[in-house]
Amino acid sequence: MVRTTPILIAVATFLVLGSAGIWFVISEKQASQERRAKFFGSPKEFPTSGGQKMKVE
Repeated sequence: MVRTTPILIAVATFLVLGSAGIWFVISEKQASQERRAKFFGSPKEFPTSGGQKMKVE
């Protein structure tokens, strides 16, 4: 019992820090995609027919 408590605390801390790190990476990736789309402009969408892009005349 005396030895398992610090081990459980270490495992819980590791899991909390790992999940926080994963959340941070995902949110930063999404934010960078939004910034890129805002800077370069979102790709222009054209009407489609049957899933194929139509030619713009």
